[in-house]
Amino acid sequence: MDKLRMQSSNGVEDNITKIAQLFPDCVTETVDERSGQPKHLIDFEKLKQNLSDSVMSERAERYQFTWPDKSKAILLANSPINATLRPCREDSVDFDNTQNLYIEGDNLDVLKCLKETYLHKVKMIYIDPPYNTGNDFVYEDDFAQSSEEYLANSGQFDEQGNRMFTNAESNGRFHTDWLNMIYPRLKVARDLLTDDGVIFISIDDTEVDNIRKICDEIFGYQNRLDRGSMVWVNRGSTKGFSKLVKNHEFILAYGKKEELVQSYFGLNNPEELESLEHYCYNKPSPKNPTTDVVFEKGTKIEGQKDITFKKHVGDEVQLEILEGIMTFHNGILQDTVTLRGSFPYCTQIANYYKNKKLGKETFDNKGQKWVEIYFNSKGLPRYRKERNTKIISSVIDEKGIPNYGSEDIAKLFGKKEIFNFPKPKELVYHLLNYFTKNEDLVLDFFSGSGTTAHAIMNLNLKTNGNRKFIMVQLPEKTDEKSEAFKAGYKNICEIGKERIRRAGKKIKEESPLTTQDLDTGFRVLKLDSTNMQDIYYSPKDISQADLFSQVDNVKPDRTGEDLLFQVMLELGATLDSKIETTTVAGKTIYNVAEGYLVACFDPDVTDEVVKAIAQMQPAYAVLRDTSMKDDSTATNFEQIFKTYSPDTVTKIL
Repeated sequence: MDKLRMQSSNGVEDNITKIAQLFPDCVTETVDERSGQPKHLIDFEKLKQNLSDSVMSERAERYQFTWPDKSKAILLANSPINATLRPCREDSVDFDNTQNLYIEGDNLDVLKCLKETYLHKVKMIYIDPPYNTGNDFVYEDDFAQSSEEYLANSGQFDEQGNRMFTNAESNGRFHTDWLNMIYPRLKVARDLLTDDGVIFISIDDTEVDNIRKICDEIFGYQNRLDRGSMVWVNRGSTKGFSKLVKNHEFILAYGKKEELVQSYFGLNNPEELESLEHYCYNKPSPKNPTTDVVFEKGTKIEGQKDITFKKHVGDEVQLEILEGIMTFHNGILQDTVTLRGSFPYCTQIANYYKNKKLGKETFDNKGQKWVEIYFNSKGLPRYRKERNTKIISSVIDEKGIPNYGSEDIAKLFGKKEIFNFPKPKELVYHLLNYFTKNEDLVLDFFSGSGTTAHAIMNLNLKTNGNRKFIMVQLPEKTDEKSEAFKAGYKNICEIGKERIRRAGKKIKEESPLTTQDLDTGFRVLKLDSTNMQDIYYSPKDISQADLFSQVDNVKPDRTGEDLLFQVMLELGATLDSKIETTTVAGKTIYNVAEGYLVACFDPDVTDEVVKAIAQMQPAYAVLRDTSMKDDSTATNFEQIFKTYSPDTVTKIL
């Protein structure tokens, strides 16, 4: 059985694998001195030879955006960590059934933990990071700090031991520290996006120029959505400004692959677009002669209301019914009808229905691409050139989306001072409404008060959707003088979790008949050090005396469920997966995602337990290396799986 890695993926190893696929002669293998495991190295001289004239000398002038310690930020994004996400049932809502996640911890480490399992799975990311105003806290990612340095910086530590400090403008590294914080987080987050995924970043003018350059580097200038940013005109305060009123913020917008990004506004708002976005037919003219079109019985029009037309269709633009009666029931045409209308290329479009190939491309004689035809509430067919179903404006006006984030908090908590400067849920709802559809996964790794989760639940209610969220937040302590602290919320995570609980409860109470299946729960996971002892990762560093004292390679305070979630991360089982437990011979067996992963971490596992696991025929089976009751069970293990489930991949930890 192979041994599990039990650490996050190594970004450098991932990059070496990509290079090896293109230039296998440039990759060699050696043995890691610490772990004793094989590792790969790049022969840069050979790589230069393969790239010949495309190699740039170190001193050559070039266009680039750089700052002190940028190279360290890049290394930080790629370096693996020995960390895990431990489940916390007592803080969760509907733990066993929900598909939503709330994760507490430093978001860089959390993103690294998620990367392998959630690679290319996130449809939309929205973040509202610290604006670097001089008053907010910035993460300090240099953990190797002496006590003297700590006292000199007069900072504070979060619950995971990561130092945070107020990035005052008087600090000589004011922009540098912020850039070193945001860069590795965005670099890791990009890998989580689907190819048609999008990221939106709220920011003000303090760092907008810098973060735009970072995003151009990480996501690519060519993947800006239009010009790459939107302006949100909010009701910003005039205090402190003598000449210009600051009443706007920015939302940067990038796609993973811009050409694949779609708008789903019409899908989410059919009542506003009649069927989907459309244009009216042209009236009869010499350039647009009438055309007869046959629509066959059984043609299905999604969203079409029950209606009957006998002589003509529509009011402003009449389409004469030559044969049959046009009746729709449950969106299906009940009889074949022939229409005479005055719209161009009508025959081509109608053939979509005739051949039941809705959505397939077609072209007119000038090479213009056209798409399917839709019916509005009056039964009037429409056509339009292919583009997004509705274009989002680059300016979001206060009249459309006022800055009522504090009011959202007040409605749930009774006072708006519980959380300062939250974004209004309508702003995030607006973005979700255009760029997500049912079942999409949304990530916010600066989740604050939980605005994004609140907006997702509201949109799911409206569209009968099942969008899922992952909220990530550092458990930053609240000020002891703040209203939040006085109300019992000791850190920001406690505010965020409570907001989601209250918002979900309120939604269900206000719409009891339509929210029976609405997922307003969330699994809480907390970032922590790995479940494994140091001996697991570096057996060569352990002395012989220590080796005999550490018979068990799992930390004594860790549970079977703790181990399960770390294994899930490595083997690709999403953290919202359904988990079932059974007991065989007194041992707990975990069944994840209906047989994708089956595990048992109890000691003294017998042949009976091994057989029960093998008979489930999982894709993966995992046990601890010290689990086998005796040598006989260890010897029989492989044969049992060959008999009952030869395709199962077995792993140990």
